[in-house]
Amino acid sequence: MNKAVIMAGGFGTRLRPLTMTSPKPMAPVANKPMMHHIVNLLKHHGVSDIVSLLYFQPDKIKDYFKDGSEFDISMKYVTAEADYGTAGSVKNAYQYLDDRFIIISGDVLTDFDITKALEYHEQQGSMATILLTRVTNPIQFGIVMTDDDGKITRFLEKPSWGQVFSDTINTGIYILEPEVLDLIPYQKDFDFSKDLFPLMLRNNLPLYGYICEGYWRDIGNLNEYQQASLDILSNTVSIEKVGNEIRPGVYVGSNCTIGDSVEFIGGSIIGDNVTIENGATVVTSIIGDNCHLKNGSKVTRSVIWNGTTIGHSASVTEDVLCNNITIGDSAIVNESVFIADGCSIGENSLLHSNIKLWPNKVVEPGAILNHSLVQEEKWVRELFNEARITGLSNIDVVPEFAAKLGVAIGNAFGQSGTILASRDGSNAARMIKRTITSGLLSTGITITDLQSTSIPQTRQELTSGNYIGGFHVRTSPRNPQNIDIILFSSDGRDIQLSRAKQVERFYYGEDIRRASFDKIGTIVYPERTLESYIARFVNKIDTTSITERNFKIVVDYSYGLGSNIFPSILGKLNCSTLAMNNYVDANKYTQTNAHKDKHTLTTVLQSLQGYELGFQIDPGVERISVIDETGTWIENMRLLTVMTALFLETHRHLEPYSIAVPIQASSEIDVLAAQYNVTVIRIKNSHSAMMEETRNPEIQFVGGTRGGFIFPEFMFAADSMFTIAKVLEMLSKINESLATFIAKLPKREIVHKSVLIPWESKGTVMRKAMQHTHGMQRELVDGVKVFFEKSSVILYPERELASFAVLAESDSLQSSQALCDEYCSLIHQWITS
Repeated sequence: MNKAVIMAGGFGTRLRPLTMTSPKPMAPVANKPMMHHIVNLLKHHGVSDIVSLLYFQPDKIKDYFKDGSEFDISMKYVTAEADYGTAGSVKNAYQYLDDRFIIISGDVLTDFDITKALEYHEQQGSMATILLTRVTNPIQFGIVMTDDDGKITRFLEKPSWGQVFSDTINTGIYILEPEVLDLIPYQKDFDFSKDLFPLMLRNNLPLYGYICEGYWRDIGNLNEYQQASLDILSNTVSIEKVGNEIRPGVYVGSNCTIGDSVEFIGGSIIGDNVTIENGATVVTSIIGDNCHLKNGSKVTRSVIWNGTTIGHSASVTEDVLCNNITIGDSAIVNESVFIADGCSIGENSLLHSNIKLWPNKVVEPGAILNHSLVQEEKWVRELFNEARITGLSNIDVVPEFAAKLGVAIGNAFGQSGTILASRDGSNAARMIKRTITSGLLSTGITITDLQSTSIPQTRQELTSGNYIGGFHVRTSPRNPQNIDIILFSSDGRDIQLSRAKQVERFYYGEDIRRASFDKIGTIVYPERTLESYIARFVNKIDTTSITERNFKIVVDYSYGLGSNIFPSILGKLNCSTLAMNNYVDANKYTQTNAHKDKHTLTTVLQSLQGYELGFQIDPGVERISVIDETGTWIENMRLLTVMTALFLETHRHLEPYSIAVPIQASSEIDVLAAQYNVTVIRIKNSHSAMMEETRNPEIQFVGGTRGGFIFPEFMFAADSMFTIAKVLEMLSKINESLATFIAKLPKREIVHKSVLIPWESKGTVMRKAMQHTHGMQRELVDGVKVFFEKSSVILYPERELASFAVLAESDSLQSSQALCDEYCSLIHQWITS
């Protein structure tokens, strides 16, 4: 194999400001461009005919490598006219790829043995071989599963934690036979991970994975860039270090002046034409060409590019400084500061941690800089958790952040059209919504402001087709110290991952567009949205059955937005209702208070004659808790069974149809569904997955394990008010009390435990679980669920906690407990081994 394709078209958005003036593959690592090290690796393994795929700032790469002769290779270039995806970009170069070739990214750092990988590829008779490695945090990458022969059996691109079935990941390095190109359409958007490899799996084509030994790091963000540089200095990765080794681990280039009293601590790499004066200290750092470190200066665990001067007694600690920067005398640059080309930092100035300076910024002498172009550490890796951004109120999520986020949203959604905005009743949500709105207005977006409105109402208004998207700001129901920002698509569903990535790109990239002064957006306050919501709500409920039943119920509104609208709906349904906490005050809701309010509601319900049901609505108006006439609160997992049973019994006229429930849901549901002409579909345990399933027209009901339920005839998302109305409707049709109905249902015993594990062990535990259950009856929807003759157990990593969940189910509590304990013990063994 003599041919290679280097993917060198990336924008390097997450490496900004380092990539403001050059493409990501040209960012220096050990004083050479990243792509230079890739070329060296290929050449070392006999690959010298190289095609570089370019897109962003292609001339910088062409000017460096030219035709490749200076590097003893042949370098050709293909510049895409558009973004055709990873595989589509390679297809663009098909005229150069008439033989076996390797694909590698120009922005990774690795010392993999490509020769061994090629030998494996040949031995297996593979059409495509993916080079794999094991990492501690696989969720950022594509997960690959293979059989005992190395043939790939499953491929998941950037999975959720419940889909991390292994810690073995796709490195983005592929060995391909030229016939594979026939599977890729020309000049179409086509991706290796999302399109080509799944296509090969479906057609049972020889697709193999080779687990490589050695070092591999995707230099995808600023932290990874810093760590890669430190790994070089610690000899964790084997790459070329240019210069003379003047003492162990210290390499110095040509024409340098190093003072006699300069102190080197740890390994360092010094470029050409560098002057380091007496009294300076260099601790485990990389310093580029033509730099000058003056007397008394100290550089610690930092990377400095070319042409930079560090003043007398100045201090630079764990930072990255680009080209032609001046650090004044006695200036202090604290940790994780990233300074772009041409900046000047005045003498005696102080730069606090976690600051990014864009090119040519000037910090005045004596200034204390703690905010200019700051990206808080919270947002270094990613903004979104699915469609939600969550952070500490007024610490992570501050007005400056929100305004910039608004600008990013405006650019991602397009600079024309209307976006719908809403919030809960908290002051923090009001503040953040207003500042997001300001950012959106600056891009020319018109805002329709629903003000204090629930998420279900906001989603329904979006279905009108009048908006290009929407957002809602609320105090997090999980932690009142947090703020949630949730983004919606034009159809009211959560935004897709691709749109979230667009928002992130604009947020981190700073290459934003703003409207001219005469095209700044406006704010509109709509009328009659409440009336239209109520009208649709009532139209989808059998109001006659409910009104004739004359329900007496207790409702705890949890100080949420449901209290603004649901009382009038219950009045239309002829319900006698005792309301608790029925005014909006986001500051009063906590998990502790909610638990106390359940006790209060129990007392109230039992003391009132004729009152037969109680409901607690979460402040976001999406989930419910239910208490029956005996004063028994129905646990969430059992509530899913109850709701499913009610729906099945009262919707026989819809058969045949399908329902969807999470993989964690009890097999009680399967027992119930077997009595009807209904198919049960198991899905991931998230609201996003629940909403996505409603796209299937066969689905008539989607139930969750946390008190959220979806009735697609009304809406594609959970709405606790509509759920309560459906409960009343279904109970009126069966003409039974809830407790009497529940007593007839099948009952299985479920035991749930959490095993604390290090974050970095999650992928390892999933891999061990996959190995342990190989050959057993199992489902891999969300975690690993294993079925035995009369029991089952599911293992899955908890998304926001450093823990693993074990949920065992059987006919007896004792059996479930024993099974749960067995697998908890196994997890401990897998961690320690």
